[in-house]
Amino acid sequence: MGSTGAKGKSLKTIKKQMVVNTGAVERSAAIGEVTMSHEVEDLLLHTYTLICMLRHTCAYTSNIHTHTRAPLTTNEASHPPTPIHACPHVPAPVSPGRKRDFSPVPWSQYFESMEDVVVENETGKDTFRIYKSGSEGPVLLLLHGGGHSALSWAVFTSAIINRIQCRIVALDLRGHGETKVRNPEDLSAETMAKDIGNVVEAMYGDLPPPIMLIGHSMGGAIAVHTAASNLVPSLLGLCMIDVVEGTAMDALNSMQNFLRSRPKTFKSLENAIEWSVKSGQIRNLESARVSMVGQVKQCEGAASPEGPKTIVEGIIEEEEEEDEEGGGSVNKRKKEDDTETKKEHPYTWRIELSKTEKYWDGWFRGLSNLFLSCPTPKLLLLAGVDRLDKDLTIGQMQGKFQMQVLPQCGHAVHEDAPDKVAEAVATFLIRHRFTEPIGGFQCVFPAC
Repeated sequence: MGSTGAKGKSLKTIKKQMVVNTGAVERSAAIGEVTMSHEVEDLLLHTYTLICMLRHTCAYTSNIHTHTRAPLTTNEASHPPTPIHACPHVPAPVSPGRKRDFSPVPWSQYFESMEDVVVENETGKDTFRIYKSGSEGPVLLLLHGGGHSALSWAVFTSAIINRIQCRIVALDLRGHGETKVRNPEDLSAETMAKDIGNVVEAMYGDLPPPIMLIGHSMGGAIAVHTAASNLVPSLLGLCMIDVVEGTAMDALNSMQNFLRSRPKTFKSLENAIEWSVKSGQIRNLESARVSMVGQVKQCEGAASPEGPKTIVEGIIEEEEEEDEEGGGSVNKRKKEDDTETKKEHPYTWRIELSKTEKYWDGWFRGLSNLFLSCPTPKLLLLAGVDRLDKDLTIGQMQGKFQMQVLPQCGHAVHEDAPDKVAEAVATFLIRHRFTEPIGGFQCVFPAC
């Protein structure tokens, strides 16, 4: 955490840059330019981004100096926010002597019920796993990110169900979680969007209740494709969480390297949960304990002899060389390793995301304009204002959607800060008069 003087200096720098940009725009206007040049357009976008950064920085530093904040919710009281000095993608260090519990937690602690929705068509049946809570109000249909599952919404569900009248339906998308379909490898945006429409029809028939689609990362892209194709006729709102076309397309170049850097197997669920927290994939331990259950599965048999190590072993031991008498000890060692692996029943990822690369471009290309064109109230939640691309920045300036930045979060915003995301979504729904608050919930309006 920097000193107050350092903060003041950075704020002055931002303000100075805003003055420079604004002055350049004013000079262009004074010359009488009718057509906005690319330089002036870029200056406007840059200035607007700086204004958003300044607003969030001022609000954040104000809270630091005054030490004021809203009363803690139950989840926040149990899991204090990460210190300011902590890296946005690395969990804060644990104090000496404090032992964290990495044991898995069942879905039933957060959802009221679980169902398998059967979708029938001319070629057969597909079964989609859903988790539900609530009995009144609009339906919030929650779509998870790639590699995750419906359980990633568990803590968010318990947070929002206590703030507003709503019904939660968290869905395992095809190829993920406990959903079983005939062709789980087909993860095209078109196919998954049709899945959403089919599940809604199977659940509610021709008269579905008001539905808001909320999606994180890949799920956010699928929500937009679903809305744009009018596959949910009762759609009342759309929310994307930390997915923007520009940054998503840029990130695809390094995605395979990221996937290769992950461990391929885990010795136990506890190990998988521990890795997710310590690696920063999920910064909220409470969420990780329920979410990771839906991301990994128990291996059916032994791992391949040449396969990578499990996360627990830490190092790959050198294979024993064949002895001078020709005893074939290398093969013997491999068989022993396979037998030991079977005994340990290691866990591995439910879906091999590296094999879905051919669909990535289709999820995100053209997403910003598709999002802006959807004729429904829209909300965009981001972990940082720097994630905005040009199209969304212009759309935000034109008031085409509501945006809120939730700092101190990783990519899994709804898992890292479930209370803040619940607060933002609840405020959005109340603001548009789609539902009513409960439990004395007070709306908190975003900075920009």
